[in-house]
Amino acid sequence: MNNTTRNSKSLAVVRDSSELDGAKARILVFAGSTREASFNRKLAIAAARAIEEAGGEATLMDLRDHPLPLYDGDLEASAGLPLGVRPLKELFKSHDGLFIASPEYNGSMSAVLKNTLDWVSRPAGDEAGTVPYANKTVALGAASPGALGGLRGLVHLRAVLQSVGALVLSEQIAVGNAASAFTAEGGLADERMQQMLRRTVARLVDVASRLRD
Repeated sequence: MNNTTRNSKSLAVVRDSSELDGAKARILVFAGSTREASFNRKLAIAAARAIEEAGGEATLMDLRDHPLPLYDGDLEASAGLPLGVRPLKELFKSHDGLFIASPEYNGSMSAVLKNTLDWVSRPAGDEAGTVPYANKTVALGAASPGALGGLRGLVHLRAVLQSVGALVLSEQIAVGNAASAFTAEGGLADERMQQMLRRTVARLVDVASRLRD
């Protein structure tokens, strides 16, 4: 499993098709939260491990490493894309799929996640804003202290991703009662939920591989 680090540049390199032939499906994994103790950060780590077990190559990204201003059309018009946007775009484009662990804020996704997705969707020169999402297979997850596990927020996230051209799988995972849901080793304590995570990421790796090929 690859982990992004502070100021890392190695992950923002686009691979051409010849480099991808026969390679593992590359999945970018991140949580829509910047909290150190975020339940969704724990879910993202568990998903990255499950992706590796399913035969994929996981890159674990931390949104704290990619701070962006709030989207402002006037800022974009006067100064262009902020410096942090282009590396994020390249990071999205260099992977075959995404796994997003999304916290639920007031029945929707977090502001930092929506802001990230919005900036990544902005055009860059002659390149359409939807390019980083084109042919991208996405699986969604959420973890929440509540019984529904953040399920309501995934409805909104799914709609946003589909609107920019991503293929969002029907398979997803919502982990309720998250305060006690994770083991000390980072897995899911409930075996049924762990199996659901394995099935979700196995489907993600399979579809991402097929679309890439």
